[in-house]
Amino acid sequence: MAGPKALRQSLALRWGSGSFLALWCLIAAFPIFWIAVMSVKAPLDAFAADPLAVLAGPATLAAGKGLSLLDILLIAAFAGIGIWAATRPLPRLVAATGRPALGWIGGAAGFAVLWLVLAVWGLGPLLRLDTALGIEPVIGFTVEHYRTVWIDRAFWRNFVNSVYVTLGVTVVSLTVGTFAGYALARAGSTLAFAILIAALVFRALPHSVLVTGYLPFFITSSEWLRPLLGDNAPTLYGQPLAVIAVLVAINQPFTIWMLRSFFQSIPAELDEAARVAACTHFQAFALVIMPVMWPGVITTGLFSFLLGYNDYLVTSLLLDASNQTMVPAIASFFNRETTTTDQVLAVAAAVSITAPLFLLVMIFQRQIVSGLTAGAVKG
Repeated sequence: MAGPKALRQSLALRWGSGSFLALWCLIAAFPIFWIAVMSVKAPLDAFAADPLAVLAGPATLAAGKGLSLLDILLIAAFAGIGIWAATRPLPRLVAATGRPALGWIGGAAGFAVLWLVLAVWGLGPLLRLDTALGIEPVIGFTVEHYRTVWIDRAFWRNFVNSVYVTLGVTVVSLTVGTFAGYALARAGSTLAFAILIAALVFRALPHSVLVTGYLPFFITSSEWLRPLLGDNAPTLYGQPLAVIAVLVAINQPFTIWMLRSFFQSIPAELDEAARVAACTHFQAFALVIMPVMWPGVITTGLFSFLLGYNDYLVTSLLLDASNQTMVPAIASFFNRETTTTDQVLAVAAAVSITAPLFLLVMIFQRQIVSGLTAGAVKG
């Protein structure tokens, strides 16, 4: 229904805002689309001077690697069904469990695994139907670079390290930030305000300063931990635990501030009503406040996830080659003797890093939107 005439945008304003939005989407999405195209082409096509050659992939097609129109339709259908399942049935299944936290964690993990299994063992055989039916390919396409990156270059180890670091940062940051944000939101003392200001100042410090401050302890950690763990005390330098500790220290002030703002949007009367119903403070927090807070927790968790997933400086400085995460590991594809093949492998690795982020946002899009727009909760 159209709104009041005085509040309607003029045609010029609508066209102007729409044009700027379309331009921004083009600028933001085009590089991702282009590297995705490059990653499935032979090096000669990927770095061709003619953009049409990059898209069509004549050299890749000449090598007998390509997609027919049937293959393109199958891939589009598979992607469409995946998007529909992540945005429609999955949220309803999670809501039916009655446990938002466990439901979304299990649902997201299960959906990701199922989607990957269907892509490898379900879609793969279907893409060979064109050969059986005698349909000629029309566009160059190969997954050889992904096979080389993940299997021959053992990129899956870097993926495991990234999952370990990212989950560690997210879980610790949300656990501490949730309790601290709730306490500071309900406290009106000067001390609470001073803690928030101190956290803000700490968050403003350059990451390199924090790494430098923690580095001596990580190097000599075996000596510090020997009284507790004996001669088997580990050296934290080069281990994922060191990265988790530093990234949590970097992320915690932001997490506390963000969760505090979400808790402040929830009326204190809900706490009082729970206390009247014979709940303890912790029961009121866990059973009454947290179910209302889940969109905010998921939104904050996404930012924590992105910090641990995309970090380069801390991980490259504190992790050795065997424990590298995915982002700094891409640098290993480049050296003084880098070939075009190595560059395409680096592009394939970059696309591999980007794909889980799209899947994550696609699954949690509703919670992210409701969390970012939180603040209208009324008692």
